[in-house]
Amino acid sequence: MKRDRLKVGVLASGRGSNLQAIIDAIEKGDINAEIVVVISDRSDAYALVRAQKHGIPRHHIDPKAFRNKEEYELAVVERVKGYEVRLVVLAGYMRLVTKVLINAFNGDIMNIHPALLPSFRGLHAQRQTIEYGVRYSGCTVHFVTEEVDGGPVITQAVVPVYDNDTEETLSERILEKEHIIYPEAVKLFAEGRLKRMGRRVFIL
Repeated sequence: MKRDRLKVGVLASGRGSNLQAIIDAIEKGDINAEIVVVISDRSDAYALVRAQKHGIPRHHIDPKAFRNKEEYELAVVERVKGYEVRLVVLAGYMRLVTKVLINAFNGDIMNIHPALLPSFRGLHAQRQTIEYGVRYSGCTVHFVTEEVDGGPVITQAVVPVYDNDTEETLSERILEKEHIIYPEAVKLFAEGRLKRMGRRVFIL
């Protein structure tokens, strides 16, 4: 039985390079999905420009226009649900999400983090990696929970950390892997091949 195309909503705050990677994979026919809306908390996010170039509806929702975080997230939920979104993807979205957003989509929210979770959570993961002196780093796609970078791991990719690495050079190497594994994770979801059992995600 052929599956319906997965409707994806993307939340982004910056340049949207992972958004572009997912768009490219969809347009090549690698993923049976469509991005139906892109929302940013910043009016100057280049992710909104990328959406416009590909004819994807885009919206800026300014958090400062709301009394608190809950009201802001309720507005985001209302806008995203208007597009009948089944999966929410965070692509460089620089805001911590709460149960308002998580519960609205039954936890079907993905994020990517530039480290091998559970190591080096939070901001500046690449800098943390270099300062700690580990030999390998990478990136992790995970389902989002209220715990920062603490949700069940979907997939990971590994990169070496070189002695002469800077935060910038390591970030670049990790980003190349991000552009591979994030579309892969969306594809697995679209194919119904991800099964969550507690902390673990099984690929069917």
